[in-house]
Amino acid sequence: MAGITSSIGRKYAMALSAMFLLIFLVMHLSTNMISIFSEDSFNAASHFMGYNPAVQFLMQPILIFAVVFHFVMGFVLEIRNNNARPVKYAMNQGSANSTWMSRNMLISGAVILAFLALHFYDFWIPEISYKYIQGNNPDELRYWEELHHKFHDVWRVALYVIAFVLLGLHLAHGFQSSFQSVGARHPKYTPFIKAFGNWYSVIIPVGFIIIAIYHFVTQ
Repeated sequence: MAGITSSIGRKYAMALSAMFLLIFLVMHLSTNMISIFSEDSFNAASHFMGYNPAVQFLMQPILIFAVVFHFVMGFVLEIRNNNARPVKYAMNQGSANSTWMSRNMLISGAVILAFLALHFYDFWIPEISYKYIQGNNPDELRYWEELHHKFHDVWRVALYVIAFVLLGLHLAHGFQSSFQSVGARHPKYTPFIKAFGNWYSVIIPVGFIIIAIYHFVTQ
């Protein structure tokens, strides 16, 4: 079996990390979507995850590792692929050979990575500071207000919307690519995977955009 040091092994590991993140996005969207319908339910769900040892000390480190691994491996594969081409797209006729997104996954990935840095700055770092640096007592009623306040400025909402649009484009190519990398290439399943991936790459970013706009317009 190919190890992670081989080209096939790296692509396989990249695909597995992508699938893990695809599942996480569904869970993350589901939790944040609650904030539109019920302030109390969102506070309860956020408090549960914020103080659940399994989530904080098992799932969260795994998630951070998966994010870092996925982006680092993506950059490594892209650089290696570019260096391996004898003629770097000299004969490429744009959409005649590949989609724009498949040719620019590195760019969209870099923008999404920058957005994640902003997202960590907005939510994760303040949460770590609140619990472990300031040493505040648990307050299960604070989460909705903290989320709501973050979308007070139109420029921050605009940044989130742009990032989610690029996330959708990234997912449109990455979803099917990840399944192909783990061997799901049978003609019987490819149309379903492609169709499901197209819907996924629309529903996930649109859901996050709706959340951001909702909290902005209800200030």
